[in-house]
Amino acid sequence: MENKSKYKFVNYLWNEKKAQELGDDQVALFLYRSNLLGADLRITNFGGGNTSCKTIEKDPLTHEEVEVMWIKGSGGDIGTLKRDGIAGLYNQRLHDLKKVYRGLEHEDEMVALFNHCIYDLDSRAPSIDTPLHGLLPFKHIDHLHPDALIAIAAAEDSQKITKEIWGDTMGWVPWQRPGFDLGLQLEACLNENHGIRGIVLGSHGVFTWGDTSYESYINSLEVIEAASQYIEDKIAKNGSVFGGQKIKSLTTEQRKDQAVKLAPTLRGLCSSENAMIGHFTDDEKVLEYINSNDLERLAPMGTSCPDHFLRTKIKPLILNLAPNEDLDEEQKVLDKISHSFEQYREDYIAYYESCKHHNSPAIRDANPVVILYPGVGMFTFAKNKQTARVASEFYINAINVMRGAEAISKYTSLPRQEAFDIEYWLLEEAKLQRQPKEKPLSRKVALVTGSGGGIGRAIADKLIAEGANVVFTDISEEFLQEATQQYSSDQAIGCHCDVTQIESLEAAVHKACLQFGGLDIVVHSAGLAISKSIIDTTESDWDLLQNVLVKGQFLLSKTAAIIMKKQNLGGSIVNIASKNGLVSGPNNAGYGTAKAAQMHLSRLLAAELAADQIRVNTVNPDGVIIGSKIWEGDWAEGRAKAYGITVEELPAFYAKRNILNKIIRPEDIANGVFAFLAILDKSTGNTINVDGGVANAFVR
Repeated sequence: MENKSKYKFVNYLWNEKKAQELGDDQVALFLYRSNLLGADLRITNFGGGNTSCKTIEKDPLTHEEVEVMWIKGSGGDIGTLKRDGIAGLYNQRLHDLKKVYRGLEHEDEMVALFNHCIYDLDSRAPSIDTPLHGLLPFKHIDHLHPDALIAIAAAEDSQKITKEIWGDTMGWVPWQRPGFDLGLQLEACLNENHGIRGIVLGSHGVFTWGDTSYESYINSLEVIEAASQYIEDKIAKNGSVFGGQKIKSLTTEQRKDQAVKLAPTLRGLCSSENAMIGHFTDDEKVLEYINSNDLERLAPMGTSCPDHFLRTKIKPLILNLAPNEDLDEEQKVLDKISHSFEQYREDYIAYYESCKHHNSPAIRDANPVVILYPGVGMFTFAKNKQTARVASEFYINAINVMRGAEAISKYTSLPRQEAFDIEYWLLEEAKLQRQPKEKPLSRKVALVTGSGGGIGRAIADKLIAEGANVVFTDISEEFLQEATQQYSSDQAIGCHCDVTQIESLEAAVHKACLQFGGLDIVVHSAGLAISKSIIDTTESDWDLLQNVLVKGQFLLSKTAAIIMKKQNLGGSIVNIASKNGLVSGPNNAGYGTAKAAQMHLSRLLAAELAADQIRVNTVNPDGVIIGSKIWEGDWAEGRAKAYGITVEELPAFYAKRNILNKIIRPEDIANGVFAFLAILDKSTGNTINVDGGVANAFVR
C-alpha cells in the first residue's frame, strides 16, 4: 500500500481493511473514496466537486449488460455522500445526447434530457457535471477543487505552468461554465493527449481518474501534492506572500473582543433586506491576507472558482476601521461603516444591471456575504449558521488560491460577465427555488437561561426545532452538556451562566454574538422555588429568590437590549413567571412576590422598549411537575405539605385543580413561548397562562 508519510499537503486516509470489507462493490468503494476526499477541505469544500464510477449492470428491460455511471447527485456533498445521494445513468445514453446537442446557447435544455438517461429509479437529480464524467471513459473519476490546483488554474499563464509541473501527463482546457460542451472539450482533450492522468480546468479545478477507486484516489492525491509542493517552493523562493505585511494583528483576546463589539452592528447592516446569521474567524490564513499590502488590489478582483463566489458573492467588503478602533463609540462607528455598505450595495446593483440578460432572475440581496476587518478577522453572513460558516471556508479557499497564484505567476479572476452568468444561472435559480421553506424561527438567534433541564430545556429544544440558533445557559455544567450533546455547533452552543452576576450574563451574550452574530430572542427561564411560611422564610431565602428570578431578569433584559438596539432589528424577550405571581396562596410569600415582580418588570420593559420594536411578554406556568427540575427538590415536599397530600399525588392534584383537568408539561410552556415569538408577533406587555385554566389566575 501507499506510504502515507510522503504526503505533506493532503491527508492520506485510505484504510485497506475498511476497503476490503466493501469487497468488490464498486459503488460502495466509490462512496468510500468520495467521503475520504471530502474530509479534507484542502481537497474540496462542502458541496464542491464531484465523483463517479462506472459499473456493468443488467438492463431490467432487455436483460443485456449495460454500462451504468454512478455520480454524486445535484446539491450533494462528497464528504457526506451516501447511496441515496447519487444518480445512476445509462452511460451510452449520455453519449447519445451528442446527437441532439444544439450548442452553447442551448446548454440548459440538456439538463432535462439527463432524466431520460436514468437507470436507477431511486436516483437523486443528476448534476450539471454529469456529462463531464460520462463522456470520459474511465471507471472511476474525481472532479475536485483543491486550492493548489485552482491556484494553478487561476494563474495568468495556467497552461504553461501545468506543463512545467506535469509535462505531457496532464491535459488543460480553458475556462468554460460546466455543461455538455465542457464534457465534449474534456473528451477532445483526452483524445488529443493519450495517456494523460488528468486535466486541469482553467479557473475551475481538476479531473483525475483511475481503473479502481483506490487508483483514482492515489492519482488525485499525487496530482494535488505535486501542485502544492510547486507552490510552496515558489513561496519559499520569493520569501513573502501578498506583498508582505502592512498591518499588525491585535492579540487573540483583543481580536475576539473587537469581533464581539462589532458583530451586532454588522449583522444589522447585512440584514437590511433579509435577516442574517453570522460567523467569525481569525484564522492565520485570513490574517495573513487581510493584513497584507496586496489586499486592496486582490480583494476587489473577486474569486475565480464558481463554487467560491456562488457562496461568497463576487467580492468582499473591506472595513475602513483601524484594528484598535474604539468600537464603544457606536454612532461614530456606524456612521463610518454605513457608507461602505451603501457603496457595496450600489456596486452590486450596477454589476447586476450591466450583466443581466432578458431572462435573468430578479436581483438578489445586495448586501455583502464576506466582510474583512484588517488586523482582526473575517465575518461572513448568510441565511443560517452552516451557510455562513461554509461561506467562510470557501473564502479561505479563495485566499489560498490567490496566495498560490500570486506566488507562481499572477492571480486572475473570472470576467464579471462570466461570474454573473454563473451566479444568476437559471439552473442555479431553479435549485434555489427547490429549497424547502424556511422554518418560522429561521435566521433568529436565541438565548435561554436555565436551559440545562426542565422548562428551559424544553423551550430551547422547541426553538431549535422551529429553526432558531440557540445559546443554552445554565449554572450546571453537567446539565448543559447533557442538553446540548445532540446538537451541532451550527445549531446550538452551551454557556455556563450565573444569572445573578452581570459579568456572567454579558459573557453569555457576547458568546452569542461571536458564534452567531447577534441576538434576537432571550427567554429568562432560570429559576428555583422555595415554599415556606413567612415565619420560616429566611432573609437568604428571600434574597436568593429575588436575585435569580427578578435581578436575573433585569440583568438579562438590560444586556440583551443593548445588543438588540445595536442591531436595529427589533427583538423579543419572554420571561417565564408563574401563576403564583397572580394568585395568593399559603407558604409562598418569597416565591410569589418574586414572580409578581417578574411580571410587572416585563410590562415596564414592554412600554420602554417598544420604540425599538423589542417586544416583552410573559408566560405563566402552573403545576409543571413532570420533567421540571424545580419539583425534584424541597419545593415539591413544601407544596405537598401545604395541600395536605403526598408528593406522588401532586401531578394528579394539580391536574384536577385546573378547569381543563390537564397535566401541564415543559413542552406546553415551550409552545406558549413559541406563540409569542412566531404567531403573536404584534403582542407586547402581554401574559399567557399555560396552566390548564386556573380561574383565580385569569388575567382579565
